[in-house]
Amino acid sequence: MDISLDLLFNAIVSGVLLGGFYAAMSLGISISFGMLDIVNISHPVMIILGAYLTWWLNEKFGIDPILAALIMAPFFLLLGIIIYRIYYDRFERDAGGGDSLRGLAFFFGLLFIIEMILILLFGVDYRNVNTSYTDASLNLGFVNLPYRLLIPCLLSVGLLLLIREFFRRTYFGRAVSAVAQDPLALQLMGVNPVKIKGYAFGLSLMVAGFSGAMLMIIQSVQPAAGREYIGLVFAVCVLGGMGNLMGTLFAAMILGIAETMTSTFAGPSWAPAVSFGLLLLTLAFRPQGIFGK
Repeated sequence: MDISLDLLFNAIVSGVLLGGFYAAMSLGISISFGMLDIVNISHPVMIILGAYLTWWLNEKFGIDPILAALIMAPFFLLLGIIIYRIYYDRFERDAGGGDSLRGLAFFFGLLFIIEMILILLFGVDYRNVNTSYTDASLNLGFVNLPYRLLIPCLLSVGLLLLIREFFRRTYFGRAVSAVAQDPLALQLMGVNPVKIKGYAFGLSLMVAGFSGAMLMIIQSVQPAAGREYIGLVFAVCVLGGMGNLMGTLFAAMILGIAETMTSTFAGPSWAPAVSFGLLLLTLAFRPQGIFGK
């Protein structure tokens, strides 16, 4: 097969841009699953919820998706704190925080409830937003950088690096890193592990809301679209190493490039299999992830 060098290079660049966005999508899972030991299977539908709220703000008030992401942040933070409190009271408290799979059905139920609410409110039609930069591109020679991918990538990578530094340099960040490992030690230090996990879980949903706003820039969405990303976000989390935020970024880049190369040279129908394939291979041969925890 004759492969154009321009086509190959543009596929790689598109994969890097897509991977940057995937990093933000998976960042919330890296926090909730990798750091807090909470298997939040409903995370992708929270992203779709953020996308629909972005569409609504744009449709009703003409608010740009980037500004919508900032407006939605407090809502998703509070939503995450409330959801974690329910999860803790009904499931985690009885297990003493030691069973990460306990209450998994709760998040499955949450996924379907939110999806049904979105269908009832907005129907099953695809929704999209139009901005001044949606159809524009930055041309650098034979490389084409569409703003609908470039802007979400840059903002997503910036957010990941910001949260990584926040975790590394603040007392709260160090407490989040320790809470899943030894909550009793934190209690002896006068720290409430339940409150720490609540705020951290809220942060993970806040990132999900941000990702939804970026997703709305990239493509149209419909309520069931979240199911397409379940394998992807967990694949990135496991591939990058549980709770390793820089590993999440590099794993997302690898996955993004793999998907665009597959779509370009084998067909788009094969692309969804890449996430699950990499997830299975990682679990089989390097369960600690390529970059470790």
